Amino acid sequence: MKKQKILFVGESWHVHTTEAKGYDTFTFDYYEEATEYIRAALVANDYEFVHIPSHLVERDFPQSVEALAQYDIVMFSDVGANTMNLPMNVFIRLNPTPNKLKLLREYVREGGAFAMIGGYLSFMGLQGRGAYKRTPVEEILPVTLLEGDDRMEESDGIAPSVADRAHPVLEGVPDTWPKLLGYNLLLPKEGSEVVATVNGDPLIVLGTYGKGRTCAFATDCAPHWAPVDFCTWPGYTRLWGNLANWLIGT
Repeated sequence: MKKQKILFVGESWHVHTTEAKGYDTFTFDYYEEATEYIRAALVANDYEFVHIPSHLVERDFPQSVEALAQYDIVMFSDVGANTMNLPMNVFIRLNPTPNKLKLLREYVREGGAFAMIGGYLSFMGLQGRGAYKRTPVEEILPVTLLEGDDRMEESDGIAPSVADRAHPVLEGVPDTWPKLLGYNLLLPKEGSEVVATVNGDPLIVLGTYGKGRTCAFATDCAPHWAPVDFCTWPGYTRLWGNLANWLIGT
């Protein structure tokens, strides 16, 4: 039986560092990804996991609805709207290029599934730099985005709460969850389903758009907002499997 395929975009970064040692300074660079926990969870639930790091979006993100349709679910995590909307082909070469977010909207309208996972460049994020307000992504999500910075930092940790124990997304997931260190503040749209909360705010919000299903997961899938204790919690793998299954309608 063919595995369901997930396109996961983001959760990667480059770091440029300058060190000063007295008179002398030098720089170095390194690259990191934070997909190990979410990849393991989805693979354990028998999904195929295809990753596009943020810096390869221009090259590798599908350029048509038909190309997107080879994936059963698309997930964005910590990758901002500017990365999607300002490819070098537009910003440097001034060549019109297919709008990736409009393609995503049409993909969901026609029956695709989409989830946005929280972070500093998700939803609105740090200083509003996620920049998804008034984009096709806000249109398809089951939440309305704030204006500007939407982070809720919880440096002492705060435990989520189950809002709808009977929902299939929470089947087999323990009632007690490890603490989180932050999340994006989101406003559920009318008709959406809030199945988990944190500090009284929505944590997992589900909805539909056209023929497709969408999810807003307001915290991270990796440290730092989702500490190692959360990512290695037995409920983590079950939760992500349930979410993926709900998104594709199984």
